[in-house]
This record gives sequence, structure tokens and C-alpha cells, in this order.
Amino acid sequence: MRNSTIVRKTSETEIQIDLNLDGCGITEIDTGVGFLDHMLTLFGFHGGFDMSIKCKGDLNTDTHHTSEDVGIALGQAFTKALGDKKGIERYGSVCLSMDEALVRVVIDLSGRPYLIYKAGFNRELIGSMATEDFKEFFQGFANNCLCNLHIEVLYGENDHHKIEAVFKGFGRAMKKAAEITSDILQSTKGAL
Repeated sequence: MRNSTIVRKTSETEIQIDLNLDGCGITEIDTGVGFLDHMLTLFGFHGGFDMSIKCKGDLNTDTHHTSEDVGIALGQAFTKALGDKKGIERYGSVCLSMDEALVRVVIDLSGRPYLIYKAGFNRELIGSMATEDFKEFFQGFANNCLCNLHIEVLYGENDHHKIEAVFKGFGRAMKKAAEITSDILQSTKGAL
């Protein structure tokens, strides 16, 4: 079983994540930020990841620390669950639509963190979550999952549709990249 538990405590957040990469998409999410909970539920469902995420954050300040720190802890959980990465597909890419919005998400579980994030929003908030905090979530994830992550909103009008398509695409691309498809390490260097 490829699973992990991460506990992360700072002066801004307390987080526990339990992750099973080979699950059925069953999630129990409580970050205190309703819209982030909704997006993480979609990520888990579309990735087939069983996840429990509990976060107590300084939401009296804003959603920044919770969003970023959940991304950090989730990236750490994936790194731990992937182990030596032997046999994984390594690459995953998805082009996904939701109504008028179209997004592309590409992942390389390379061991080299990098984020390209091209997403613009018309609103400052979706629910209680600042739209600028989505980038912070993905930056924290990429840095701690040690992955190359490219996210592009190609077009769309409704901000909810755009970011929902991103998280669904993120789950599906991550599922492809993490899938065990051989018994070798997908690198000529011999390490990921």
C-alpha cells in the first residue's frame, strides 16, 4: 500500500493528512475554508486518492496560511507515499473542460520542483478563499512533492468553473503520473 501520514504544526496552522494513493477517491476534508474543502474533495475523487485532511489555521487573518500550508503538507504526503517512485508512470497530463472553461494540467514527478501557473480570475474571492491563494497552494505542493507542475487556464469566464476544472485536472494528471505501469524507474539517471 502506498500511503502516508503527515502532521505539520506551525504557529499559523496545525495539519494532519492521511493519504492512500491507491484508494477509491474517498475524502474527508476540513480545512476551515469551505471552497478549498470542495476543491480538495474534487482532487481526491478525480485522482482516486483516499484522503483525510484536517487543518486548524489562523483564518481570523485570512486564507493564505491555510491554503499554502495544506499545499505543503499534501506535497509531503505524496512524496512519502510515492517512496522510491519505482515503476510509476512519472508523467501525467490532462486537458479538461467544465462548461465554458478549459484547462491544461501537466505533471512530472521528476524530483525537481517547479511551478508554472497561468490562471487569471475576475474575482478576489470565491467563497471565503482569496483567488490569489490558489497559486500559493500549488507552489507549496510542487515544492514539497518535488514535482514539475504546469497549470494553465486556457479560457473561461466563470471563476468557479475555471478553478474547479483546474483541481479536477490536477487530480486526473496526478493519478496518471503516480500510476504504477512498470517495474523500472522512469529515469535514465537512475533516480527521481
